[in-house]
Amino acid sequence: MSGAAPAQAEVAMRSVAVGPVVFANHRPFALIAGPCVLEGENFSQAREFALRTAGFLQELADRLALPLVYKASFDKANRSSGGSYRGPGLEVGLRVLQAVRQELALPVVTDLHEADQAQAAAEVVDLLQTPAFLCRQTDFIQAVARTGRPVNIKKGQFLAPDGMAAIAGKAMAVGNEQIMLCERGYAFGYGNLVVDMRSLVIMAATGLPVIFDATHAVQLPGGLGSASGGERQFVAPLARAAIAVGVAGIFLETHPDPDHAPCDGPNMVPFSRLSALLQTLQRLDEVQKG
Repeated sequence: MSGAAPAQAEVAMRSVAVGPVVFANHRPFALIAGPCVLEGENFSQAREFALRTAGFLQELADRLALPLVYKASFDKANRSSGGSYRGPGLEVGLRVLQAVRQELALPVVTDLHEADQAQAAAEVVDLLQTPAFLCRQTDFIQAVARTGRPVNIKKGQFLAPDGMAAIAGKAMAVGNEQIMLCERGYAFGYGNLVVDMRSLVIMAATGLPVIFDATHAVQLPGGLGSASGGERQFVAPLARAAIAVGVAGIFLETHPDPDHAPCDGPNMVPFSRLSALLQTLQRLDEVQKG
């Protein structure tokens, strides 16, 4: 018998369409970007903030010929402190995201935190996203997948990458084949995350599109005591590394003034630095994918 390791079987590479944006590991990468959370004390303020930030990102993406899905959360239910800003809530938030979708003709994505939010959100947004902390919650994952909308499942900070195949299987078991897997780092000691780039290759072996969350990967969970910290300076090198490995998409939280943002400011990319970063990623992507 030969001592050589058996060759790995070829895996068919899937694609997922989010409105006009197509995510696939073998295609040029697409961008998921926007602020952590919708900001404003009422619908009017939140709508103005969303249209302003989405308009900036849309103009930049059009200039770079980069497919874009706009991201913003209506509620951040997993904040470090009970007193932290969470967002305008489900009803107002979905109205705001619908305004972005209709007025800018831009596909949108938002986080869900409870199974009973899934259907209402699916009637408005193009892509549903499940938080990393909830990736093992079978009923929740299946409720989101059962809507029929594409789903971006974030890998838990506690989960090995090969564990995501079973989680994707749960989602697809209810009839939804439009599943993407997202890497956002692994817990490394207390209040720190590390990214093992092998995880992108391992998850891609499922054939499903893989997304790299470059901003939550530099988060320092609970690092500020009552809030999470972050190391924004590492967003660019980690994003470049992920593109060099080969991914279907990059997830970036970004903000016009992250140092004064009510949520996740330390790891968000300022608007002023976004264009140069994205152009670098595009050049690397062209080399990686030929």
